[in-house]
Amino acid sequence: MSLVIDSSSALAWIYADEINPASRRILETVIDSGAWVPNIWPLEIGNSLHAAMVHGRIDRNFRDAALADLQLMDIKVDDETSKYAWSTSLHLAEKFKLTLYDACYLELAQRKNLPLASLDRELRLAAKALQFTVM
Repeated sequence: MSLVIDSSSALAWIYADEINPASRRILETVIDSGAWVPNIWPLEIGNSLHAAMVHGRIDRNFRDAALADLQLMDIKVDDETSKYAWSTSLHLAEKFKLTLYDACYLELAQRKNLPLASLDRELRLAAKALQFTVM
């Protein structure tokens, strides 16, 4: 089973102090079946790692190793995210009071008919309201 993962779920694999049973299950699913992400995902991951480096949480070697590990995974970047940004994603953001960034994960899961993996409370609640499988 493939799924859509957001940056919160992936970052939980990277930072040892954020690993928990839920993030470990998501990681195992991605390893077994791959995942889809909207085209903003690489920017969100990169930004988080950059900020962690600037604030002294990680160093450049850790950042580069984390990015190399992610590139080895079967994570497909959706090229059509922007096509739905001002329509479906915007409507989902309005309906569930989400950021447009979070709504694009919901839109992708809906369009691909896939479960959504997120540690973000509001995004999980919105996905459940739409009767998506949430990991």
